[in-house]
Amino acid sequence: MKPLDLIYQSARENPRHIILSEGRDPRVSEAAIRLAGEGLARVTLMDGPALPGVVSMSSADAPDLVELSIHWHRLRAGRGMTAERALEEMRDPIRQAAMRVRLGQADGTVGGAVATTADTVRAAIQIIGKAPEAGIVSSFFLMLACENGAAIKGGMIFADCGLVIEPDAEELAAIARSAAQSCRQVLRETPRVALLSFSTAGSAEHPCLHRIREALRLIREAEPDLEVDGELQFDAALDDAIRAKKAPGSRLTGRPNVFVFPDLASGNIGYKIAQRLGGMTAIGPILQGLAKPANDLSRGCSAEDIVAAAAITSVLAGSGDAQRIS
Repeated sequence: MKPLDLIYQSARENPRHIILSEGRDPRVSEAAIRLAGEGLARVTLMDGPALPGVVSMSSADAPDLVELSIHWHRLRAGRGMTAERALEEMRDPIRQAAMRVRLGQADGTVGGAVATTADTVRAAIQIIGKAPEAGIVSSFFLMLACENGAAIKGGMIFADCGLVIEPDAEELAAIARSAAQSCRQVLRETPRVALLSFSTAGSAEHPCLHRIREALRLIREAEPDLEVDGELQFDAALDDAIRAKKAPGSRLTGRPNVFVFPDLASGNIGYKIAQRLGGMTAIGPILQGLAKPANDLSRGCSAEDIVAAAAITSVLAGSGDAQRIS
């Protein structure tokens, strides 16, 4: 079975309550109908039309708007938030959806078909917050190679291709560990993690490589049983035979299913090359490291993309990774 079909199957087994915050967009409404109709999630659609099997809600006229704004005011009062401003900002559907997830009224939220990534991610971080065990909030793309003729079939995690611009060693280690956990939850596979670079096992020397080597040390110290190696060039990571020649001491026992890029520039370029030239399907960015799931969309997304992102959000919500906070 294809990885995305497995994700849909997992979502159907335990459909969670997902808020789609941008119901005025017809792509989001179309996705809501499919999610509800196929049993992939229990859906609340904010500011959208009435749809069969979907709960519709107005963000500006919500009956509990004042209560939500009180929570928002308490969260941000130390940063100068006033009660009046909190009330106004809670009318924003992206913020309101995040607050409902924080308060346990929903299991996760998906937005970004209209709102910018900055607005979507800011709301998630400020309102839902970082998971206690996560070093940093980051993101991954689920990369799927399922077409006939694909050189390698299956799913892979690419991180971080959408959020953290220049991670230091501690942040890079946190991204890798979160990506490994995302692999377990979304792909249901044992992670094999490659820290990518332009050097393989010391074949080059440059100050920027020290950060990757330190990240590897931190990962192995924190999770000694995690199968991880680096620094690795992409060909050495992907191909067992090349890796055996370039890095004969590598701990990787097979092709990685998690690829961690050294910075956002390489990650963003890398996933788009894989998508546009390699024919892979890219789903994301999916946020990782949050206390509860909230995910972003590309403003160029299709209804199918929204369905996939919401199904992944539902799977993450049911995985036990998200921790309830008050």
